[in-house]
Amino acid sequence: MTTGGGPSPQETVERALAAAKSGDCVVIAEETSTANLRWAGNTLTTNGVAGSRQLTVIAIDRRGAGSGPGAATGVVSRAGVRPDQIEDVVREAEHAAAEATPAEDAGELIGAGEPGPFGINDGGPGWDGHPGRTEIGVLRDFAAALGQTLRAAEGASRKLYGFAEHQLQSTFLGTSAGLRLRHDQPTGRVELNAKSADMARSAWTGVSTRDFTDVDIAGLDAGLTERLGWAERTVALPAGRYETLLPPTAVSDLLVYMYWSAGAKEAAEGRTVFSKPGGGTRIGEQLSSQPVTLSSDPRAAGLQSTPFVVAHASGPDSSVFDNGLPLGPTSWIRDGSLAALISSRHSAAIAGVPVTPAIDNLTFAVHPSGAGAPSLEQMIASTGRGLLLTCLWYIREVDPQTLLLTGLTRDGVYLVENGEVTAAVNNFRFNESPVGMLGRLLEVGATVPTLPREWGDYFNRAAMPPVRVEGFNMSSVSQAS
Repeated sequence: MTTGGGPSPQETVERALAAAKSGDCVVIAEETSTANLRWAGNTLTTNGVAGSRQLTVIAIDRRGAGSGPGAATGVVSRAGVRPDQIEDVVREAEHAAAEATPAEDAGELIGAGEPGPFGINDGGPGWDGHPGRTEIGVLRDFAAALGQTLRAAEGASRKLYGFAEHQLQSTFLGTSAGLRLRHDQPTGRVELNAKSADMARSAWTGVSTRDFTDVDIAGLDAGLTERLGWAERTVALPAGRYETLLPPTAVSDLLVYMYWSAGAKEAAEGRTVFSKPGGGTRIGEQLSSQPVTLSSDPRAAGLQSTPFVVAHASGPDSSVFDNGLPLGPTSWIRDGSLAALISSRHSAAIAGVPVTPAIDNLTFAVHPSGAGAPSLEQMIASTGRGLLLTCLWYIREVDPQTLLLTGLTRDGVYLVENGEVTAAVNNFRFNESPVGMLGRLLEVGATVPTLPREWGDYFNRAAMPPVRVEGFNMSSVSQAS
């Protein structure tokens, strides 16, 4: 079968493996299509569909690489590879492997049908099926609702800006060990910004989605309208530590960064906040007095992600030798205690921990079910005095030993007094550690799907609660708007 005038991704994988002369080989072929809408000032501006292909060949030289024993790897990734270029990519990868030093993470490839801790049953199209493809039609009903919302905003002298994007990526993974795996990943999001007629007040919201059938654009706009109303009164506040309500999007940005920083190898080497003084990791230590669980599951409803390892390159806690390793439910924090760190087979052996590779979704909730947890509105109603954030941005790491992060608030910081939002306040620069924040949680609300604003380009699948934090550190007043 062929698509777009060239070989299918499956044929590309088979041709590359057939051309390989190295001891072992891993081939990853990806086909991606994207549809989008954009609007500004209550007017649709652009829409379109685009597509791309990517081929990654990982050649493994097991013939006594360099001057010492072991296996060396060569990795080459190319976009838009023509049929007559496939063998060239393989040769280039093999040349790189022949010139490379032995890989410290060298191991056997995952074999076809090899038993693992979790079975792979994607439930989607099989290996031989056509690659998935999105079309502008996925946005048709959303676009109709958007048009009505834009007209309503224009009539109410509000200005709406934003975009909607849907992507479908089909990944085909083949190895010389006989493995053939395929996964189709839909990824969608909407970001919506509302401004007052004089452009002095601004509010933002965003959602992630798999197919846009669950996006209520009118409801999103209604929430922004309420926040613009809150900002009609403004109050200046100084820097300091405040009891603070963080909505799910802000919580996700902090915890996604913490998740990315939770590698087993660097923790075992004493280099991160998850390192135990004197050696080892902090697995088993209590991080929060609240019974919270931070977990990932490739089959979580609404957050489904690739159920096997796809590693284009090796890193501290990822390994090209792990390609195809099955993924399953993993608790990173359980009942407030650190339960696992991200690891490859190699780094898990170094750190002396179970093998728990990274998974492309994240859920934070009160264990076990979160039943009865309050909504953000209920948490506002029970607040004597505190701040309510909208979102965080420009997040950067200051100190890996404590995971101290800095960043700015954006698009709405509000003062809550006696259970009501009474005014908007100035923006702040914050200095906070998400690990330290876990130790100061006063209340955890109901978990809902959310979109990280800062990291949404890289990490789309998250479900988070609003939280109440004691003494959130607003380190200085910011002039950012």
